[in-house]
Amino acid sequence: MDSLKARIRQEGQYLGNGILKVDSVVNHQVDAELMLEAGAEFARRFGALQPTLVLTAEVSGIIPALTTAFALGVPLVFARKHKPITMQEPTFVEFAPSHTKGSEVSLMVSSEFLKPGDRVLIIDDFLATGQTIAAMGRIVDDAEAELIGIGTLIEKQFEGGREALQHLDVPIESLAVITELRDEGTIVFEDGETATAKPAKPAKAKGKGAEVKKAAMKKGKKQRHIAKDKN
Repeated sequence: MDSLKARIRQEGQYLGNGILKVDSVVNHQVDAELMLEAGAEFARRFGALQPTLVLTAEVSGIIPALTTAFALGVPLVFARKHKPITMQEPTFVEFAPSHTKGSEVSLMVSSEFLKPGDRVLIIDDFLATGQTIAAMGRIVDDAEAELIGIGTLIEKQFEGGREALQHLDVPIESLAVITELRDEGTIVFEDGETATAKPAKPAKAKGKGAEVKKAAMKKGKKQRHIAKDKN
């Protein structure tokens, strides 16, 4: 999708270690118009397969999955990473490593909203190693539902996720495919087009003012405790 590629060229930041930051588009700030366009494009590509619901994982996948579900006229279900007390049993649970968090995350979906016979379209923000999507695929299988397709906004082809998902035997569509992220910040797209990612801004160092404020707060807290003890 040309408009998505244009935003990656303009605003993408390469943080190293295969991590592309697109926080101004979907992962923190959301470009609603662009996401509506993405949802319509996914609906165009997968509509003929007649999905009955869209499945994603919280948090960043929710926005493109929501616009896709809206365009298709079907419900959105998102896998939770923490189980609320309201979640009805039985619950389908799978685990997947998170590249950005550096740890394993749990994914949970209640049987209340994922049922046998559902035709499920998985939508996510990134396709990298494919492990999160594979975990959602296992949830679909556990629910005796049918996975009919996978769509992602951005695919980092060099991380091998598409190959890792081939056993699912469903169509995989990505709106922007990146074949290489070079150390100097060059982004290489599938069609051979290149762009230079914006350098990531260094973390702002804490100044003396922040340290003074922190010390004052600590002192005030200590004084309140002393006053309380005297009373």
